[in-house]
Formats: sequence, structure tokens, C-alpha cells
Amino acid sequence: MELTRDWVTVRASVALTFAVAVLSILAGLAQIGGLGVGGPLAPYVPEVVRQTVGFTGTITGFAMFGSGFALRNGYRVGWYSTAVLLPLTALQGLMQASVLSFPLVALSVLSVPTLVINRGRFDRSYSPSPTQLAAAAALVTAISYGTVGAFALRDQFNGVETIVDAFYFTVVTASTVGYGDISPATDIAQLFALSSLVMNVAAFAVALGVLLTPAIEAQLSKALGKMTDRQIDLLDDHVLVLGYGDLTEPILEELAARDGVEYAVVTTDETAARRLADHDVPVHTADPSDVEPLERVNLAGARAVVAATDDDARDALAILTARQLNPEVRIVAAVTQRENVDKLRRAGADQVISPSTLGGHILVDCAFGADSKDATEGILEDVDLDDD
Repeated sequence: MELTRDWVTVRASVALTFAVAVLSILAGLAQIGGLGVGGPLAPYVPEVVRQTVGFTGTITGFAMFGSGFALRNGYRVGWYSTAVLLPLTALQGLMQASVLSFPLVALSVLSVPTLVINRGRFDRSYSPSPTQLAAAAALVTAISYGTVGAFALRDQFNGVETIVDAFYFTVVTASTVGYGDISPATDIAQLFALSSLVMNVAAFAVALGVLLTPAIEAQLSKALGKMTDRQIDLLDDHVLVLGYGDLTEPILEELAARDGVEYAVVTTDETAARRLADHDVPVHTADPSDVEPLERVNLAGARAVVAATDDDARDALAILTARQLNPEVRIVAAVTQRENVDKLRRAGADQVISPSTLGGHILVDCAFGADSKDATEGILEDVDLDDD
């Protein structure tokens, strides 16, 4: 049931957004190439408008792809951009007045209700880093410099008459394509063209590096089952799960169910790390009993530590290291063998739980007629008294 609801509420919105993006690009290219078959609205829309909308529709389709990826990652900005682009794609489809654009209009209209219904599910905020803001500002400044400068010196250029010509010259120069249809006619214009070339190429290179490097790093880290540097730097007041065992998945499900709780896993199990990373669980592939990995995941700023693998000896080492690095953090552990309860406490655990003992108490209480919820009340105190 949960899977069906998730598909209907979230994945349908993402899938429809990508579908609209593809149709917008295909309809736009068909209109540009003269392949569009005129529909009922064709007599009422001038040909120049249809051709222009074909170009803008293709650009909108690529922008819709970006919105789709943002939605796929749960970003609120993706929801807003999609909400703006969907009416635009529908309008462009109508103005293309082609039979091929009718599916675009229908799908755009169909996508609006699903997007509105799912508004609350896209709640991740996106905050660009200062480096990204600086790169974007440099890119805008460089393009503005080239456009304004070329338009101001239009009398010294062959082919520059309007601001659009100046913008076209700047983009062509920055991309180093150089069609040759616009060229400087004086020494001043040549010097300006060179300065614009250097500024724009540098700005484009910096912007691409800043934007693509985090994405590449994230994909490599996800494939290797490792947290990115940005994820690690954001960890604070979080719960650290040391190691991976049979109890790890229920622990992570419980942590994920608690709103506002950040958590991360430190484990040497690379297979488990990759699987967790595929489910967007922050994971650092390292030995949780070593000092450096625990310092790396900000143990000093953690609110709690959980050690619950199938190896009590490894848990004891991890607990000992965590306690030495942060004497104030609360540490909770689970033991596989009851006789190791005191050992984990001496290692530094504040609370040690034996799942087998808990299960035994609950089963016996339930056998004598107790409700399962009532049977669990006060069970931790009872277990501690028995263990002591």
C-alpha cells in the first residue's frame, strides 16, 4: 500500500514532468524543422509566431528536465519551477497550433493536479553555497559586460545593430565558436572583443566547474557508499549509528520516522554502505572503532551514538573510542550475548539492551494474557535489574 501511494503521489509527478519535458522538446524541434501538421488553430496563429514558439518550447523542455531532476530529489524549488513551466508548456503547445503539440497540451494540463496534490512532499530546501553564488555572479557579469559593451560600440562592429545582436555576439564569442558573421572593425573593438573572450571563457569554466564538481562528487560518493564532504560538514546534533547489523535497518527506519532528526552510519561493510547510499541514507565507509572516521563525522557535535551490530567485541571497541572522543555523548548499545552487557557498560555505554532478553520478557508476558504494548512498559528497568 505504501509503495502504491508513493507511486501515485510522488513518482507520478516526477514521471509526468519528464514526459512533458520530452514532448516539449520533440514538438519544438518538429515545429522548427517544418514537420508540424497544422491543427484547428493553425489559421489563427501567424507562421512567425509558430516558429518562434518552436524555439522557446525546445528551451522550455530542457528547463523542464532540470525541474524534473529537482523534483526527483524532493527540492521545493523544483516544485515552484515546475508549477511555472507547466502552464508555459501548455500555452506554447497551443501557439504551435500543430497536431503534434496537442499531446503536450493535454499532458501539461494533466500534470497540474498531481503537482498541486503533492506540494507538501517536496519539502527539501536548496541553499546555494557562496562559491556557487560567486560563480553565477561572475557569469552574469561577464555576459552583461560583453552584451552592453558590444552594443555601446556597435558602430565599430560589422553586424551589430540591436541588443540581441550584441548578446548573440557575446555568447558566440564566449563559446569560442566564432561564426564570423559579426566582427570588430576597429582596434578598440578588437581589444574589447579579446577582453570579452577572456572574461566569458573564464566565467564559463569556473561556473561549469563549480556546478558540475559537486554533482560528480555526489555520484562517485554514492557509488562508493561514502558521504560527500558537504554532507559531512552539515552534520550537527545528529545520531551516529556505528557499524551495520541485523538491527541497523529497524533503527534507521525509526530515526527516519522522527521529523527533524539527522543521522549517519559508519560501517566497514561496503556492500551495505552502497545499498544505504542508494536509499539516500548518509553513510561513511570506515572503521567505527578508529578515531579519524568518528572525528570526520563530527562525533563531538552528535546528540547520541547507537552501536547495534552482531559483533559485541567490535561494538565495545567502537563504544570505547566514541566515549574517549566525547565523554558527554549518550551511547546506547545492543548485545548479542547477555554476558557481555557489563562489558559494554564498562566500555562506556550509558544503556545496554539485550534484544533476546527483551523478546523473552514480552513473549512470556503476552503468553499470560498481557497486551503487547503493556508488556513493553517498564521492560528496560526490569531487564537492567535482572542483568545486575
